[in-house]
Formats: sequence, C-alpha cells, structure tokens
Amino acid sequence: MHHFHLKSNELYAEGVPVSRLASTYGTPLYVYSARTITDHFDRLTQALATLNHLICFALKANSNLAVLKLLAKRGSGFDLVSGGELTRVRKAGGDVAKCSFAGVGKTRAEIEQALAAGIYVFNVESVAELEFIDRVAGERKKRAPIAVRVNPNVDAKTHAKITTGTYENKFGIAFEEVGALYARAARLKNLRLLGVQMHIGSQITEVKPFVQAVKKMLPLVTELKARHKIEFFDIGGGLGIVYQPALASGRPEWWGQQKVRPLTPTDYGEQIVPLLKPLGLRILVEPGRFMVGNAGVLVTEVLYVKKTGRKTFVIVDAAMNDLIRPAFYDSYHEIVPLKQKRAGGKLVSTDLVGPICESGDYFAKDRPLPALRSGDRLALLSAGAYGFVMASNYNTRPRPAEVLVEGAKHRVVRKRETVADLLRGETV
Repeated sequence: MHHFHLKSNELYAEGVPVSRLASTYGTPLYVYSARTITDHFDRLTQALATLNHLICFALKANSNLAVLKLLAKRGSGFDLVSGGELTRVRKAGGDVAKCSFAGVGKTRAEIEQALAAGIYVFNVESVAELEFIDRVAGERKKRAPIAVRVNPNVDAKTHAKITTGTYENKFGIAFEEVGALYARAARLKNLRLLGVQMHIGSQITEVKPFVQAVKKMLPLVTELKARHKIEFFDIGGGLGIVYQPALASGRPEWWGQQKVRPLTPTDYGEQIVPLLKPLGLRILVEPGRFMVGNAGVLVTEVLYVKKTGRKTFVIVDAAMNDLIRPAFYDSYHEIVPLKQKRAGGKLVSTDLVGPICESGDYFAKDRPLPALRSGDRLALLSAGAYGFVMASNYNTRPRPAEVLVEGAKHRVVRKRETVADLLRGETV
C-alpha cells in the first residue's frame, strides 16, 4: 500500500503532481509520501495489537529527520547501528528509552554516548563486545542493559548481501552457544540482562522463514526467561516489499509484468502472534524497508538518448551515487514517466544509465520502456529505503534534495548539496 498513483495520465505523490515537484526543486530529487509511512506503521501496529510490543524503526533504511519525526509522533522506537543515528533520533524528538543499539563494531565513544543517553538496550554480537560493554559501563558507574543477538542459522532465502541469520554471516552468537553466554553475562556486575534478539535478514517476502526462526527460538527464549528473568524477545525486522510492480493503480500494459502478492502485516501477524503470545514477554520488531521502501521515489530527467546499433542507452541526470541499489544488488526498480504517453505505443529495449564514469552506473538493462527523449522526466519507484542513506559524492557529485509530501503540501526536508558543501573542510 502506498500513495503514488496515476491521475489523468500523470504520476502523483498523494495530492501533488510529481512533475510539479521536479520543476520546483530540480532533479535528481527524492520524494517521500508521509501518508505511506504512517499507514505502514499503523497497519503493523494493528497486526501486533494483541501483543505487548514495540516497533523499532531501523534507521539504516532512511534516516531523514522529517521521516523520523513522523514515526516518533506515532510512538515508534528506533533500531540504531551508530552514534550518529542516536543523535538523529534525539534531534527528531524520538524517545531514546525506546532505542535498541545493534551492530558488530560499537566503539567506546558510541557505548558511552548510548549509556549517557539512556537507551533501552544494547544488542550484543560477540563475547568480546559483551566484556567491553561491561568494562565501559563499570568505568561510568552504570549497568548496561543488554540482549544477546542470537544467530538461529535459518536461511531466509534472500539476497546474499542482505542475509544475516546463518553461520556464514558476521552477525550474532551461534544458537548453541547462547545459554552459556547468558550464564557468563549474569556474572558480570555492570550488565543487566534485559532480553534476547534475533534477525535473519532483509527483504523477506514470505512468512515461512519468520515462523521457522521463531519456532526454533521459543525453547531458548522460554529458558532464558526462567533463568534470567528477561523481559523482551526482539524478533528483528526483514519484512519485504514488492518492487515489481510497485504502482498502486492504473498500470499501463508496459509496466512490470510480474504479479507478486506482497507479504502483508496481516499475514505476518496471523502466523507470528499465536507463537509469541504464550511467552508473556514484550515483543520488539525492527522494520525498516517495509515502513519506507514504497514511500519514496527518485525523480530524474533524461539528458541524452544514445543509439549504438545494438543498444539504446537513455542517459539521465541521476546516477549510482544517488541510488546504488541496482549497481550493488542488481535490484529492480520500476521506471515510470511522470507524464504518460498514449497506451499501445511501441516499447524500446532500453538501458537506463547515469553519467558516472563506471560501467556499473545503471538503473535498468534491456528494460522495455516507451521511446524517451531529452527532457522527459522519470520516477524510479520504491526508492524510499536504502536510497539516499547509501548515496555518495562519487565523481564530486552533490547529493539530491529530499522532499516530503503530506496531502497537497510539500516541503524540502533536506536541501540539495552544492559543490561548495563538498569542498568544505578540505585544504590545499
């Protein structure tokens, strides 16, 4: 469910034509739908309503302050992986006491910052980290709240670069070693055993892996509750979205041919809630992509059309530094002209590419698209997660502006960078 739609053959973000946003703010441009984000939060809340639960939005998916503010006002917690993300939550008005701090490489400065702020819990990923947090907490005369991240060795059958729940991954403690580690942690005076956590991967589009992982964890969680009086079980995130097709309605015949039924919060809740309710524990979930993925688009303008005899290249002003997912993950993003041409026109096998000096700078290869010309504007859909947050300044390219749409209103929530911004801090 999202709020990008066609009206009179033109793409709208909620009540605003996306072409108007492109004319007002320029391209490349990230556009976010506020209503999509809040709807997704509310739907997941409803699906988990019979559980004592806390939704902790994963900042790594989209850390724009305006996005965080929307979720903070809804009562969301936050899943952090850096001290910088903790600073963002505080600046956006989020409740630090609803924050979990994950990641395999927490630094002393980050641990001290989180302890001083009063975060809810550290998710610990190694014996060495456990002992280091105990030492830092002791120096600060505090007791650090911790949960051990368990690696349940469940393969979520997702992309190799975003799976996290098997013994081939760097994350968490092997399932068989967890009981002994909690016994060890219980002897450390500066730790408070608050819960247990798992996370099996990202962009999971069926409920079976979640069910499999929860069922495997249940005996362990029950034992930890009895022995150590833990108060929560964090089941991680990973709820996937549909990238193809992503548009809500009015799909012309040349849009994505693959019909995929998304994994809905209702599907997820119906399978997961009955397993978790008997535990009598607080349940944490850490959605990221599900909350914001289909809430954002990247708008770009065609610069040139180049035909080589074998290929038609459409060169646009956005590039892999603006949206790296196609180059990095070979990921699919639906490509939609902001203003539709008449139905039934001839489609052209097209490579949509950016201006960066890399062969990997592409958004689509051999994609059937309408014939495009210089000046045409396109939207790359489903770009709200792992889009701007992974953007870079490669080739000394300033990053795009970000705009938030709420109904008929729109505002810049991050100004477009300038080259002067990029050079600031450098010296000759």
